[in-house]
Amino acid sequence: MAKRLPVTLRIYRVLWALALPLTPLLFWRRLRRGKELRERLPERRGHAAFERPVGPLVWVHAASVGELTSVFALIERVRAQQIEVLVTTGTLTSAVLAAQRLPRNVIHQFIPLDAPRYMRRFLGHWQPDLALMVESDLWPNLVIECSARSVPLILVNGRLSEASFRRWRRLPRTIAALLESFDLCLARTPADAEHLTELKAPRVITTGNLKFDVAAPPVSAEKLQTLRTAIGKRPVLGAASTHPGEETLVIAAHRMLRKRLPNLLTAIAPRHPERGSGIVEIAAANGLKAVLRSRGQMPAADTDIYIADTIGELGLLYRLASIVFIGGSLVRHGGQNPIEAAKLGAAILHGPYVANFSDIYAALDNVHGAGLVADAETLADYVNAWLRDPAARTAAAEVAHNTVMALGGALERTMHTLEPYLMQLRLGQRAANA
Repeated sequence: MAKRLPVTLRIYRVLWALALPLTPLLFWRRLRRGKELRERLPERRGHAAFERPVGPLVWVHAASVGELTSVFALIERVRAQQIEVLVTTGTLTSAVLAAQRLPRNVIHQFIPLDAPRYMRRFLGHWQPDLALMVESDLWPNLVIECSARSVPLILVNGRLSEASFRRWRRLPRTIAALLESFDLCLARTPADAEHLTELKAPRVITTGNLKFDVAAPPVSAEKLQTLRTAIGKRPVLGAASTHPGEETLVIAAHRMLRKRLPNLLTAIAPRHPERGSGIVEIAAANGLKAVLRSRGQMPAADTDIYIADTIGELGLLYRLASIVFIGGSLVRHGGQNPIEAAKLGAAILHGPYVANFSDIYAALDNVHGAGLVADAETLADYVNAWLRDPAARTAAAEVAHNTVMALGGALERTMHTLEPYLMQLRLGQRAANA
């Protein structure tokens, strides 16, 4: 691939080489902002924290929490074939989730910065036999260095938003040079497949969205019961994976509902848990009492807002709240994933900005399995109506549950497509052991 690199990618590689002396400053800034772990910074430079396991190794790269969650089942299926698995992610929250939910015999590392030297160091140590890139994380030097080493690359659960598609279309030779290095691109939807094909991906198959096959998030039975006891019979409105600006609207909706539903408890789980203290201040400015789960606090009788500023506990929220607003959708973020909430029987509300999950929300909205809200007023109106009409709320939740369950099957299709690659790894291992 190196001989045919377009000018844009050559410049990208040169710029990374020139910027390498500045990476300590970058790491310092990220440490100050709480975005890195000091003890794991060597991983960001391609240094491994573990020895490479013996035998065939599949490398799975998932950028953050959503991508990682979508491939837990896939990772378990690959590992069940006695094939070693290395997982990389790029955020602290995803690292915490990996520690909580990855099988114990799966290795997790932070992805190195996309500098040629770091990527070569990373690949030189791990020497993966197959690399699975999740969704849309196409790091140029990662792809180039894998290609140089003849590591088979497969894009799984591939997606390309309209915005990303338009950006890449302005650089046709660049994206074509990256995509031609992939053995396969397994697309979530026909629209994603069409975009990838138009950008010159050579082999594209539509396998469906792995997120429909994600199991409901596990919870500690003890923690769940403790929270249920603390909440008692109070109705609970959940707000999951909220982004800046949305907590203000959710809290405003809670204030509007106080006269009609004086016993209401609103539980907010911000997308970035470190923002919990700021949400307490928003609640206080509105005359409401808020407590933080990260400090071990439990909702008392006079608690208005319970802030679940922890990682990996959305399963608790979805089991406790009969109505859940899914965040990232009242601000121009693109929406967060509603599937887990639907699988656990919550009635779902969302805003208009859901481009990241447009197919899922379209499926739910078309069968009245979710409610569309535009502001604090409509959010409050929906919550009031559903809490006063449990039959309507239950009907919406059941429709949502049935819809997401019916759209499953991507895991089996993905595994079927990967089987020739996994069989080759198994046969190679048998030959080495003979």
